[in-house]
Amino acid sequence: MQQNNTPLIVGRIGGVYGVKGWLKISSFTRPGENIFSYLPWLLVIDDILQEISLEEFQKRGERFLVKFLGIDNPEDASQYINCDIAITEEQLPRLKKGEYYWRDLIALKVINQDGTLLGKVSEMIETGANDVFIVTNGDKNKQKILIPYVTGVYIRKIDLINQTMNVDWAVDN
Repeated sequence: MQQNNTPLIVGRIGGVYGVKGWLKISSFTRPGENIFSYLPWLLVIDDILQEISLEEFQKRGERFLVKFLGIDNPEDASQYINCDIAITEEQLPRLKKGEYYWRDLIALKVINQDGTLLGKVSEMIETGANDVFIVTNGDKNKQKILIPYVTGVYIRKIDLINQTMNVDWAVDN
């Protein structure tokens, strides 16, 4: 895992909810409820990280709601609208061998079975069946290759130390 001190954005505050200072949040975690297991939160307010204490949180249907300690009305709550919710790397659970956080896989060099550099992982997407790597080459045309994250089939080896991923993927000529 890459070690850095950059805060990890795990959600964003939406609008005010009700008259008692509750706020709606969008969770970037999967499943969404996991955002509440990463307390305390750091809010990015004017590019400054500030720790915030939750008084309560709840799920209403598909919506997540929070109430911050000492915020008891919509006027005070509104100052937090559109703030990012961040955590520190230390708050993340330890992974088992062979498990990775997406952020650790972004920018890995992708090399196929013939030793050809296909590009770098530029992003990942969820598709339902399995996650997919988007590999972008350095050419002017920025060709993208989509490789399913299926270990043992397409993904042969991930090496975080050397920042490489070996894949079984043919190159179209």
